[in-house]
Amino acid sequence: MSHPLQSGPLRLGIAGLGTVGVGVVRILRKQADLLEARTGRKITISAVSARSKDKDRGVNLSGYAWEDDPVALAKRDDVDVFVELIGGDEGPAKDATEAALGAGKDVVTANKAMLAIHGQSLAEQAEAAGRHIRYEAAVAGGIPVIKVLNEALAGNEITRVMGVMNGSCNYILTRMEDAGLPYEDVFAEADGLGYLEADPALDVGGIDAAHKLAILSSIAFGSRVDFDGIDLEGIERVSIEDIRAAAGMGYKIKLLGVAQMTGRGLEQRMQPCLVPDTSPLGQLSGGTNMIVLEGDAVGQIVLRGPGAGEGPTASAVLSDICDLARGWQGPVFGQKASTLTNTASAMSQAPAAFYLRMGLLDKPGALAKVATVLGEAGISIDRMRQTAHHNDHAPVLIVTHKTTRSALDDALAAMAKTGVLASDPVALRIEDL
Repeated sequence: MSHPLQSGPLRLGIAGLGTVGVGVVRILRKQADLLEARTGRKITISAVSARSKDKDRGVNLSGYAWEDDPVALAKRDDVDVFVELIGGDEGPAKDATEAALGAGKDVVTANKAMLAIHGQSLAEQAEAAGRHIRYEAAVAGGIPVIKVLNEALAGNEITRVMGVMNGSCNYILTRMEDAGLPYEDVFAEADGLGYLEADPALDVGGIDAAHKLAILSSIAFGSRVDFDGIDLEGIERVSIEDIRAAAGMGYKIKLLGVAQMTGRGLEQRMQPCLVPDTSPLGQLSGGTNMIVLEGDAVGQIVLRGPGAGEGPTASAVLSDICDLARGWQGPVFGQKASTLTNTASAMSQAPAAFYLRMGLLDKPGALAKVATVLGEAGISIDRMRQTAHHNDHAPVLIVTHKTTRSALDDALAAMAKTGVLASDPVALRIEDL
């Protein structure tokens, strides 16, 4: 939907001048004429806000008004669009976004945490005020997946969304394999290179990627954003031994997000999984993201590109700004917030093979007890390998035939009571893509 173009400039207030905010300023300066030609309007910056006014950001900001308080920036009369690049699901980002909507401004944000937690209430506020929230940069950096779901695939019933949505995790896992290094070493290396959030658990714990999955699920399935409904597990327990064992079977380990609607409710999971090394997801290396969308009419499409960084993320922010300059209108999550369903969350019951790694105490019959527990849960073993003893325990690798996650959880709970485990088992789903 669109309305007639206005003739005056589209005036921005940018809150947050980190990597992405500075990238937006640079693109706006460099491409001013091109942006005007493509949108029919000048796009200008009226004012900016950040924590420190005196910090050298490598770009001259003296031509813009300065606000110490992003809420004050959001309410300025000379701001049409509030660009929120502060981050965080609470505090200044949320306060300023709500203030902007209350003052009749449209909002462009890169804040996946805020949308994953408060998306429904913000969408209701925006739509009640006749304003718009655009957030292409919140999911998968420079990949235009929000636009594809909302616009290009609007004629499809989406059947499944999946992908690798955190470049830092993908970097760690591929680097572990390529260099043969343990998780702890690669984690420290990634942190030193600035690849991880200030709180690394947001990355390696899968939280950042799960925020993105929650947003995509809402658009894809017409449901209210439900971050708490995601079955969430990070990559912290994936070892170099797991990566080598997976490679030996023709698989790669990826932090994989999957969402699909089932008869039991909305299934959302963000977990490390084994994927075939010949699949598009298996071949994904470094910090790249990949989103796979499946629709009843289009079939399967694959979107691949940089999931972070100044240029890609600022590019996505500019996409939203340009749409608003052109007069774009539309509901926040693809349909009116009042029509989004409050869907029950469901655990995956789709059968899959699982990879198990555990350490067994050096006791007679330990392996037989594990096999018995699996058998009693109705789980058959496809292959099993016991490697040389390590200190007082024996590492064991098991690949099951297809079973359900609930049956496996029952078996793992029973296994914990056998007294033969030296460590908690690692269980990874094997995805057939």
